[in-house]
Amino acid sequence: MKKIFALSFCLLSLAAEANSSRLKDLVTVKGVRENPLVGYGLVIGLNGTGDGGGEITNTSLKKMFQTLGLNPQKEVTSKNVAAVIVTAKLPAFGRVGQKMDVTISSIGDASSLAGGTLLVTPLKGGDGQIYAVANGAISIGGLDKGKKMATTGRIPDGGIIEKELELAFNDKKAIRMALNNPDFTTAARVERTINQELGGKYATAADATTIDVIIPTYYERKVVELIANIENYKVIADVSAKIVINERTGTLVAGGDIVLKKAAVSHRDMVLEVKGGDEGSGKRSIQALEQSTTINDLVKALNALGTSPEDLISIFQALKQNGSLLADIELI
Repeated sequence: MKKIFALSFCLLSLAAEANSSRLKDLVTVKGVRENPLVGYGLVIGLNGTGDGGGEITNTSLKKMFQTLGLNPQKEVTSKNVAAVIVTAKLPAFGRVGQKMDVTISSIGDASSLAGGTLLVTPLKGGDGQIYAVANGAISIGGLDKGKKMATTGRIPDGGIIEKELELAFNDKKAIRMALNNPDFTTAARVERTINQELGGKYATAADATTIDVIIPTYYERKVVELIANIENYKVIADVSAKIVINERTGTLVAGGDIVLKKAAVSHRDMVLEVKGGDEGSGKRSIQALEQSTTINDLVKALNALGTSPEDLISIFQALKQNGSLLADIELI
């Protein structure tokens, strides 16, 4: 007997009103983003699981002692110390004194950072300037039965912002928004919606991603209020016809307005026909489907036949090649 595979199916419908989304979920505003920070530091207090030497670690230890007023003449070596890279994300509107999480990753041959403490470490942005400092006890999660072998950890609220990004956001005369998923149709809809809501020609879609908005006179010095309103405007995002198949799990996800055209597919011991009008199906056809058949109907029919994920992939590819299935197919 042919083994029946369970196929998990999820169909993303484009049914009108129910699928409108807030602009807040569709776009990002230029300047409103996180900025990566990075720094080099030392973790101390390790129980013999540190680097135990190395030019970078030893040089760093010597400089640290010199900073503290000591002047060691010989090379300093310790397996209780590890050289690490510290990373964090500076919030879009981070203010001086605000705390943030930091991640610590070993760059030497330390076997574990568990139990260690990060010394004060400056964190720099892409422009080379220091925007925050980090320090504190490292938290290592997911340890298996007490085996402390992790070389990456976190310090919740371990970073403190020391410098802010100057945005002068409320003084802007215009703002630029970018669609998270570029699409000409969606961009045009966003432009039309904003102009309708604001009562004038304030928004312009420059391309499939970019929408420029001029600040109306009555919103000058009130840009935050304007964006708060725009974020809650509802727009139906257009979705391109696409089928994503995970062959390993047998999961199929279809998005967009996908309808099958007239076609007949023969695969192994089955013949599948998508017919038009009142045309009859051939004697060998296992399942006859109307021309208006959707992907949802097709998958249900194939599931009833015990179709394997491999067969499903082959059938969809054949339908696409024939021109009956107008959608992109992606295997993951």
